[in-house]
Amino acid sequence: METNERDCGRFLKGFLTGSLLGALAGILFAPKSGEELRAELRQMGSETIDKTIQLSSEAQDRASAILDNARRRAEELKREADRQFTEARLKTREILKEAEERAYEFRKSATEVIEEAKKEVKKVREAVEAGVEAAKHEYSKREDSDKPLA
Repeated sequence: METNERDCGRFLKGFLTGSLLGALAGILFAPKSGEELRAELRQMGSETIDKTIQLSSEAQDRASAILDNARRRAEELKREADRQFTEARLKTREILKEAEERAYEFRKSATEVIEEAKKEVKKVREAVEAGVEAAKHEYSKREDSDKPLA
């Protein structure tokens, strides 16, 4: 957009410069009388001003159209960004919910495994204690049998 405005400004500057140089060349090389020459210069000056006003108006119209188009495009991009952000937020919520559910299931199954392991440890402990008691009993029997009768 800035380039178009710069190009338009350069064009207008060149147009005005060319017009002035043309008018000057016309004055210097014209084989007309002073009165005719002044009338022609007035006519050329008027035409130059009219063309300049027309070109300026066209440049403003084009600049306005470019600005309107840029605003529309910016709004479209903003809406698209908002839509994608909303989708990403919803997807994130879904992923977090699924992760929480999996964590709950994992905790639940881990708790069950721990409870089962505690039961097995208790059984092993009871078996070891029973074995120790049996060994004590067996040991005391042997001690009694090894003692001489008095």
